[in-house]
Amino acid sequence: MTRIDTSRPFLPVRIAVMTVSDTRTTETDTSGQALVERIQKAGHELAARAIEPDDAGRIAARLEAWIADPEIDVVITSGGTGVTGRDVTPEAFERVLEKRIEGFGELFRMLSYQKIGTSTIQSRALAGVAKGTYLFALPGSTGAVKDGWDDILVFQLDNRHLPCNFVELMPRLNEK
Repeated sequence: MTRIDTSRPFLPVRIAVMTVSDTRTTETDTSGQALVERIQKAGHELAARAIEPDDAGRIAARLEAWIADPEIDVVITSGGTGVTGRDVTPEAFERVLEKRIEGFGELFRMLSYQKIGTSTIQSRALAGVAKGTYLFALPGSTGAVKDGWDDILVFQLDNRHLPCNFVELMPRLNEK
């Protein structure tokens, strides 16, 4: 169940989008474009966008740069979450994450199961936090990106969402 408290002012967050692919370009990146359009339609700021090959070192390096950038609050990746040899996004995330958000992958697969059945088991979608930045890894299909945004992230990245959301926790992410 989702509930938006319209008495609260909307607080846009700054989101970076990374597509992980050996073959996509800016012109052919339909999943990245779908994500960008949804981010902007929701009222958030697109802080950065990149395409990185399926290389854990390069993915982790881009993540580290964006995590260190105070102008980026959230990073969402698309692609590389499968089980083939070239699917290394979760391994790159493990290099930088301080805390995992276990429920994200579980919820993504539950929602995805309703649409694609048992094929969802092939997704290693995940999320976590690193140095005060939220990181979300979605599968690379346009449908998966739409599902991840439309069914989860649009609500959790809206400070008006009740009973709680990721945005209201942002000031406390670096507490010790």
